[in-house]
Amino acid sequence: MRAETRLFGEIDIPDEKVIILENGMIGFPEMQHFALIFDAEKENGGKIKWLQSMDEPTMAFPVMDPTIIKKDYHPSINDEILKPLGELSDDNVFVLSTVTVPKQLENMSINLKAPIIINSDTMKGAQIIVDDDLPVKYMIYDLLKNRKEKAGE
Repeated sequence: MRAETRLFGEIDIPDEKVIILENGMIGFPEMQHFALIFDAEKENGGKIKWLQSMDEPTMAFPVMDPTIIKKDYHPSINDEILKPLGELSDDNVFVLSTVTVPKQLENMSINLKAPIIINSDTMKGAQIIVDDDLPVKYMIYDLLKNRKEKAGE
């Protein structure tokens, strides 16, 4: 699948790498085809990745693995909601959360309330709202800055 994107120029993503969110992202139900774009040269692709819409070239969502921020992140998810994704296991489930990066970087946050669950075997995913008492805006700037300083980056 080929797309002309605002952030990355023209990209060509093999069909087997396209992530399908049948219900789209929350607020964007018409966008169902996505590519996960990251820096392959960084360890684990870097902390922040981009979930690029293949349906709408101007839309790319910054995302990251929520366990980078909260090691104990294990939201309660109704198995019925995830059935359309196929059989999930520890080896094929991939969880992402959207990141908000405002002009004032100190206000950077991650959405722990609405994770994106992806089955890497079927490349099907869903963004869901969990029942757990988790914040939509969990502030992360200071945490990432402190970790970066400790790592000497």
